[in-house]
Amino acid sequence: MRRLMFSVPALLLTAPVMAADLNVTVQIPRLDVAEYHRPYTAVWIEREDHTVAAQLAVWYAQKESKEGAGTKWLPELRQWWRRGGRDLPMPVDGVSGATRPAGDQTLSFHEGKAPLGALPAGNYALVVEAAREVGGREVVRVPFTWPAAAPQQLDAKGSSELGAVKLDLAP
Repeated sequence: MRRLMFSVPALLLTAPVMAADLNVTVQIPRLDVAEYHRPYTAVWIEREDHTVAAQLAVWYAQKESKEGAGTKWLPELRQWWRRGGRDLPMPVDGVSGATRPAGDQTLSFHEGKAPLGALPAGNYALVVEAAREVGGREVVRVPFTWPAAAPQQLDAKGSSELGAVKLDLAP
């Protein structure tokens, strides 16, 4: 009879690596107004001291017009702009994209992969900010602890420019 010998490091290399997931759903409400423009929207994770831990998404008008529309209006996302947006060279690969239509917009992030990266354990808030031309501005925060010990579904609701913001965490 033949004996098989395995070392502990060899077993660890063959075992599947479990990574945490962070899934976000941002509801952009359908507004019945005379002049509707899709909102500029920023999604990020901030630490307890309100510094940015990860930039997850920025949706804006990407076609530049003669008047400089597009990046010109990003400062209207005031909190995002002050907390790091102004330092980002646009477009940011994997983060920036075109404005989104009304409806549920979903984003998925995996631990260890950009833009989430290796987020250290701790208390955070998912922050979503939206600003719309000829409209308003709104910020929604969803506090959470990372990494999640068990699957969690967290949410918050906007009142004008944003609808429901849902955060699903999976260990």
